[in-house]
Amino acid sequence: MKPTTRVAIQGIKASFHEEAAFKFFGKDIETIECNSFKQTCDRLVKDEADFVIMAIENSIAGSLLPNYTLIREYNFSVTGEVYLPIQLHLMALPGVKFEDIKFATSHPIAIRQCVDFFDDYPHIQVIESNDTAACAKKIRDEQLTDTVAIANTLAAELYGLNIIERRIESNKKNYTRFLILEKEKKESPKEINKASICFQVGNHVGALSKVLNLFAELNVNLTKIQSMPVLGKRNEYYFYVDMEWTNLENYDTAIRKALKYTVNFNIIGEYPKNDKV
Repeated sequence: MKPTTRVAIQGIKASFHEEAAFKFFGKDIETIECNSFKQTCDRLVKDEADFVIMAIENSIAGSLLPNYTLIREYNFSVTGEVYLPIQLHLMALPGVKFEDIKFATSHPIAIRQCVDFFDDYPHIQVIESNDTAACAKKIRDEQLTDTVAIANTLAAELYGLNIIERRIESNKKNYTRFLILEKEKKESPKEINKASICFQVGNHVGALSKVLNLFAELNVNLTKIQSMPVLGKRNEYYFYVDMEWTNLENYDTAIRKALKYTVNFNIIGEYPKNDKV
């Protein structure tokens, strides 16, 4: 009998992280609930999980910068990605009407994605919490009749809440990109056409452009560049770059050439592109 895949998520069951895990792995998985992204990493290190699924960027809120640092410091390998449309609903206990609502609670990023909605209802006090699904669970556990959660359909179903207002996110094309992390790099799948790398360059004119031009010359498309300061070092940065290619040989050549002009170069992961929302 094949063992169940264990996936560590930040948050609890029915959170967006679990929804993303279902989308990538299917529903036949064991979800390992964690209070923080660091805790997901610790569970993977201790072999208490087979994978971590970690949000890395949102189309409205931007990059989750601390997560780049975690991936680098734990030296995990990125072995996949998944994009999840973020659809946010207001949910309450059965029987609660919209006019009964005094409080709305959710994760700060989810709240930020619904500011236009709450601008129209200034009497509703918005309260930040650490997890969307946990807010839904709290309403059920404490039978709160004056509070709504902002969460996904999965949370409403699992915690027995009614959706009283659908799709309250400001941007209906809102999505989050999640990375699939493993403790050690397995053999790369044959169909790899995307990679995530990290490096530093010298602090002089043209240092970064020299590296980026190498990829352009070999027709390797850079889809994202993210800089992060090196802790305690002035004017030193890590550059995190995602790239795609159609010719694997070109990518290999570009990487070899880039090594000459960079320091602390690290291929964080090579994996199949998976950008369907």
